[in-house]
Amino acid sequence: MAVYAAAAGVLAGVESRQGSIKGLVYSSNFQNVKQLYALVCETQRYSAVLDAVIASAGLLRAEKKLRPHLAKVLVYELLLGKGFRGGGGRWKALLGRHQARLKAELARLKVHRGVSRNEDLLEVGSRPGPASQLPRFVRVNTLKTCSDDVVDYFKRKGFSYQGRASSVDDLRALKGKHFLLDPLVPELLVFPAQTDLHEHPLYRAGHLILQDRASCLPAMLLDPPPGSHVIDACAAPGNKTSHLAALLKNQGKVFAFDLDAKRLASMATLLARAGVSCCELAEEDFLAVSPSDPRYSQVRYILLDPSCSGSGMLSRQLEEPGACTPRPARLHALAGFQQRALCHALTFPSLQRLVYSTCSLCQEENEDVVRDALQQNLGAFRLAPVLPTWPHRGLSRFPGAEHCLRASPETTLSGGFFVAVIERAEAPSSASQVEASAPECTPGPAPKRKKRRRQATAGAYTLPGT
Repeated sequence: MAVYAAAAGVLAGVESRQGSIKGLVYSSNFQNVKQLYALVCETQRYSAVLDAVIASAGLLRAEKKLRPHLAKVLVYELLLGKGFRGGGGRWKALLGRHQARLKAELARLKVHRGVSRNEDLLEVGSRPGPASQLPRFVRVNTLKTCSDDVVDYFKRKGFSYQGRASSVDDLRALKGKHFLLDPLVPELLVFPAQTDLHEHPLYRAGHLILQDRASCLPAMLLDPPPGSHVIDACAAPGNKTSHLAALLKNQGKVFAFDLDAKRLASMATLLARAGVSCCELAEEDFLAVSPSDPRYSQVRYILLDPSCSGSGMLSRQLEEPGACTPRPARLHALAGFQQRALCHALTFPSLQRLVYSTCSLCQEENEDVVRDALQQNLGAFRLAPVLPTWPHRGLSRFPGAEHCLRASPETTLSGGFFVAVIERAEAPSSASQVEASAPECTPGPAPKRKKRRRQATAGAYTLPGT
């Protein structure tokens, strides 16, 4: 399968210091970047174990044409991954000739080290952390289906639907083939930790979006009604953009900006698979977008999820030890960019509601950026109180900071995240601009009966000037 060769290429690049895992995955042009990223991270995490097993089994001596990085990926898949259940092609046949010896060497290594579980073979710093203990969150893409139909599908496949969760403790207790509806986020299904759906037909068809719980908050809290014009200021990789389109029911317009052409290309593929047809992608710096441009005169909603340190990303903490404490110089530069982007977004004349979010743990990128932007627009905007039952609030750095939301594996069973909802304190002066309402988001009823499937045509994407 192509994913094994792609993973081997990324591993080789990482070990020769050509770039980070994430950067090399996105530059690989492999379509399913999440599958590739997960495979590379797990293979690298077990790298020392795999090297020991491969050497003691004499695999590279027996298969002289097999390159070391590809051997490592294939042995991970055979012994520690899916076991080639999804196919494997000629690689499955090749590894099959050595399967007994490889398994015996893995067992011998466990005996030698006095452990019984695979993860116990890892060094302390590489053992499964909070990420491996978090539930699998799956957003139902309402552009292509509905929660009732998805729930019915999984029930027919032997899963047991437990209804809407009443608390985070219900999510934490999930095991086996049980699944729930999230207690706060509409259309978000929750499966036990380490449930792998990357090859699931509903995911591959765009009916399901694999998205962290906290990552669903920005679009949900922005809550643009159908027909709205929305800006997604730093849009790639596109999960939040597809969520916005689903909330709009493909009615209205999402202007999505990003500077990285390769990430935009991957995003276009993701949006097409999700059935998004209301999105206009632009390879453009959001800071260079003019608020006075007539194209954006009706933009009343902006989602700003700018580049950040990523210190809350569990996958980055696994890939880069110490990522949760970025260097002061980098943090200062990021916070400066984030503040400029937020202040720029607040200058759009028809803006009514904005969501600022990061996947950072750092106060400098979160509460400090929001505080400074509000001070520069004193009296014009305010923090909106949202999700009063959300357990993790903003740091008390300024009055009203408790209206901000934070997320963490311990408190919300998600990656580290920050969200602030900013709304205009009074309507713009133009009589034609009607202040948009911003109701508190509350989940609808849990799926009970089958509803008619909603379909959307494949997305059509236009670039400005084409």
